[in-house]
Amino acid sequence: MSSPSKRREMDLMKLMMSDYKVEMVNDGMQEFFVEFRGPTESIYQGGVWRVRVELPDAYPYKSPSIGFVNKIYHPNVDEMSGSVCLDVINQTWSPMFDLVNVFEVFLPQLLLYPNPSDPLNGEAAALMMRDRPAYEQKVKEYCEKYAKPEDAGVTPEDKSSDEELSEDEDDSGDDAILGNPDP
Repeated sequence: MSSPSKRREMDLMKLMMSDYKVEMVNDGMQEFFVEFRGPTESIYQGGVWRVRVELPDAYPYKSPSIGFVNKIYHPNVDEMSGSVCLDVINQTWSPMFDLVNVFEVFLPQLLLYPNPSDPLNGEAAALMMRDRPAYEQKVKEYCEKYAKPEDAGVTPEDKSSDEELSEDEDDSGDDAILGNPDP
């Protein structure tokens, strides 16, 4: 196993052990989805996004490709494709960084400190610079409309086994399975 593939495996395991829900695409470790929550005490708080991550063959020497799957209103995220414009990912990536850095530092920083002078979403950048309260309101509307847990693909089956069944689900589930008794 080559060094980049060992590193890819190690970084992915570290991400999975850091309380992030990770959903693999196919059997490889090149492409996966991560559940990402908006930073607390921000206008994105409460939002849940499904983030697509693609690792190039040369990872960690080459940066991962990051994109939001469900919509987010932000000057540095393309509204249609979900592509992220983030210096540290796109230009100044270093092998010293890992996937946990992306989700614990880089993406939260991007949401907390948007850069309207380098926009991928020109409308969001213009609104942010022209009318900050209207921009913040639109961010919150997008969070409510597009960034609920179900929008990020979080379903009851995705929960861990200890959270899976509540008392109510237990009782109603039996009736649905058993049906009516024979006469």
